[in-house]
Amino acid sequence: MLLAALGLAMFLEGLPYFVSPAGVRRYLEEISGFRDAALRLMGLTLMAGGLGLAYLALH
Repeated sequence: MLLAALGLAMFLEGLPYFVSPAGVRRYLEEISGFRDAALRLMGLTLMAGGLGLAYLALH
């Protein structure tokens, strides 16, 4: 189960780079101007959402 989840995560992480490398480059340039606090909040939000989805999927 863990390997399947890791494989799916790798697939989803790689998809934008395959579909639109120029878009990813623009996105990375845009977020490079964000403050550290904003990036941490985005990371925390994504981690909490991911844990919530994993919990719902397993129960």
